[in-house]
Amino acid sequence: MLRRDSFSYTVQARCSLTEAAALLADPGRQEDLHPLIVRVRRVPPRPGARASYDITDRLAAGPVRLPITYRADVLVDDPDEIVTVARQWPATTVRNHTRLRAEPDGVVRIDVEITLAAPTPLFGYAFRQARAAHLGLAARLGAVLDQHPPEHPTD
Repeated sequence: MLRRDSFSYTVQARCSLTEAAALLADPGRQEDLHPLIVRVRRVPPRPGARASYDITDRLAAGPVRLPITYRADVLVDDPDEIVTVARQWPATTVRNHTRLRAEPDGVVRIDVEITLAAPTPLFGYAFRQARAAHLGLAARLGAVLDQHPPEHPTD
């Protein structure tokens, strides 16, 4: 039996929509931002995906850190919306739906909703790990994007 739950967060940064979307649609550019990622490798896209990646995370299991590798597919890669679905055995999926919107004074608002589904025995651990990792990414994201302010605030 699968359990499903979601969480969301918002980040604001002074950057262009193009720069924010490019960073968020490319897991390879997130290695230094995402607390669990240790390796990203682009692979041929699955049918229906715009891009696909094999991503290796290092998860804590007590005092031990275990590497796990999963496939992430970028399904939508637009300047105002990005949808990524990551799949890992057994029957665990993480759907990331990101919406980007230009606001006044060169600020980009990034709204992210993460939905995780996993078998009931794994759900609590997987959900806690996903939430901690994505909130850690969010905490770093604004500062990284602020390093690339837009030349024209309306970009």
